[in-house]
Amino acid sequence: MLTSPMAFLGWVGRGQWRTLVLGVGFGIIWMVAQALIPATISQAIDQGIIAGDSGALWRWSGALIGLAALTALAGAARHQMAVTNWLRAAFRSVQLIGWHGADTGEALPRDTPTGDVVAAVASDSMRLGGLYDVSARFAGAIVSYVVVAVILLRASQPLGLVVLIGVPVLVGLLSFIVRPLQRRQAQQREESGRLIGLGADTVAGLRVLRGIGGEATFLHRYAAQSQQVRAVGFRVAGMQAALDSAQVLLPGTFVVIVTWLGARFAIDGRITPGQLVAFYGYSAFLVMPLRTATEFVDRFTRAYIGARKIIRVLSVEPDHVDDPGLDRADAAEPSADALLRDERSGVVVEPGQFLAIVSGRPEESAALADRLGRFGTDVVGVTLGGIPLTELPLATVRRRILVSETDPRLFTGTLRDELDPWGQHSDVAILDALTVASGEDVLESLPDGLDSEVEERGRSFSGGQRQRLALTRALLADAPILVLVEPTSAVDAHTETRIAARLAEFRSGRTTVVMSASPLVLDRADRVVLLDDDRVVAEGTHHELMHRGDAASAAYRAVVVRGADEEVRI
Repeated sequence: MLTSPMAFLGWVGRGQWRTLVLGVGFGIIWMVAQALIPATISQAIDQGIIAGDSGALWRWSGALIGLAALTALAGAARHQMAVTNWLRAAFRSVQLIGWHGADTGEALPRDTPTGDVVAAVASDSMRLGGLYDVSARFAGAIVSYVVVAVILLRASQPLGLVVLIGVPVLVGLLSFIVRPLQRRQAQQREESGRLIGLGADTVAGLRVLRGIGGEATFLHRYAAQSQQVRAVGFRVAGMQAALDSAQVLLPGTFVVIVTWLGARFAIDGRITPGQLVAFYGYSAFLVMPLRTATEFVDRFTRAYIGARKIIRVLSVEPDHVDDPGLDRADAAEPSADALLRDERSGVVVEPGQFLAIVSGRPEESAALADRLGRFGTDVVGVTLGGIPLTELPLATVRRRILVSETDPRLFTGTLRDELDPWGQHSDVAILDALTVASGEDVLESLPDGLDSEVEERGRSFSGGQRQRLALTRALLADAPILVLVEPTSAVDAHTETRIAARLAEFRSGRTTVVMSASPLVLDRADRVVLLDDDRVVAEGTHHELMHRGDAASAAYRAVVVRGADEEVRI
């Protein structure tokens, strides 16, 4: 489905073919019923009024009322199906992007600008839905056009040919406007995506910008990009105005031509007065199918551009995918007491142990955490129970190993849903985990406790509060192997002491790995490992490493003491 925009549009359509068929059916009935109204009026005039037959007049009047009722009912059903098709297509696209974003993880923001992802959800998916909204009316327009052409050809071949040939010619003329409009709309979509991305990046880093006085610089950048979007929008508006004008001018000209020819034929006696009225009615009616056809072209253009942008987002590959040849049923399952080992560094994580890993370069220990959790692109050499992580189903790895990153992400919703997304824990369990993370003050500051709403990105919380809430969420996941990256870097020493003590007790008997250089955390660990140049150079308890007299212990003391001196707490 990602081979081309047309393939993607076809895939979306096949996924809702039942409602599309219903919409097309009601659309055809709705428009054909309207197309038959001029013919019914023609027969009422010729057979009833001119012929003086009141019975025929009543019959054709009844038929006219029936067509009007059928038009109303079919129109209501068509509109319901049109809205259904629009919403389903749009929200299926949104869901697909959301699922793909969850599957790709860090690969998506790394390869695709944030603005493009936001625009794909907020704009492109809606444009996609618009195509399926107009599809029912477009099908009705085609069928009613054929019906009208047959009726007119039977009444007068010259006029029928004018209608039969004239409508496609008018639609073809509009393509000279639609093509440049498509190019300008694509350019507008690109510029809007850049603007959205710039705005998202600015908001995300607003605190940092204020701290370094960079607000004015980013304001100027945003204003300049906004002006670029405005300029492109003006160019799009010009072409859109030309298309809207053509949709009025060309059908209007067509109506004048058909009406003039029909009047000449009526004067010459080649058609009856009733047929003249019918020709005029058809000339007015055909404006609707013609405008529907041009609207379909416009909607298709927008949907094609939107599908191309959505495909760009969906084409981003995750860093890791399961081997297609791996049989999930026969895949080896590591035992509960399996060793987690990183061959590159020599780190061995023993089951049930509280292990602390120290490095003079925080990015080194963070990279190790990513390898242990099978994140990123460099995961070769990590085994669980002797089985390489790359040979295990990704779902198994995620179920067994949880990595809580140093930059916690909070989402909009209640605090209860934030901490327990799957609703698996009682309030007592949530409060217990919150106590371990020393987050009681966070809860006390909220008016509705666990039912309080969390703002986007948790911006109403301080960095330390966000960090403690993220730790609570990680603890509630109850993973067999929990890897924490600098879980206390944003809290004060007293809070850190409480968290370290409670964490060791709470995770007793389960495997916990903490990347930290804080002596308050290291003192609670069962074993401490020192990394240097991505290799284990010393290990033991914190007390042993602090008091041994070898060079490795000296290096350990230098890292730990420096970390204590340079630590910034809020």
